[in-house]
Amino acid sequence: MRVGFFLLDTFFFFLAGAALLRAWMNHQRIHMSAQPGRLVIAVTDWLVVPVRRILPRSLVQSRMDWGSLMAALLFALAYGGLWLMLASTLTQVDASPTAVLLAISTLAIKLLLRTLLQGLMMMLLVYAVLSWMQPQSPVLGMLDRLCSPVLQPVRRIVPTVGGVDLSVLVLIILLQVGLMLLG
Repeated sequence: MRVGFFLLDTFFFFLAGAALLRAWMNHQRIHMSAQPGRLVIAVTDWLVVPVRRILPRSLVQSRMDWGSLMAALLFALAYGGLWLMLASTLTQVDASPTAVLLAISTLAIKLLLRTLLQGLMMMLLVYAVLSWMQPQSPVLGMLDRLCSPVLQPVRRIVPTVGGVDLSVLVLIILLQVGLMLLG
């Protein structure tokens, strides 16, 4: 059964992560014609487009991509429901509808937070490696636009040591602590 939970976690981590990345790329006004833009559109368009149709026009036209954020939330809720169904087949425990909704919501929030923290950590690792190995890479410019808004507050606090920006390392450590607290 652990394999089933692992596959469910991985599948919905990928879907929710793609939707969150799409929202962040749109917020940062990064053109979706290059990778990973084409990938996140291909993975999430089937849900984001219908969600955008039912959202109020004021939300659709705002700077924040509410359609992608709502898609991430729907992926997380579906994850919570499927996880609970899979777990209930093992335990055979009957629960009240309120307890079920609370459990699904908790699982969904945990998935979204974990996806956000791990996704940002992966982006920061790729950003750090590329900045050292291939500083002229065109992908680095896009990663810089995605990571800089999150790194700026840390850069104000953490000084550059010997010409090396340690803000990425500090933020990765903080994200890891956040993942540990999330459990």
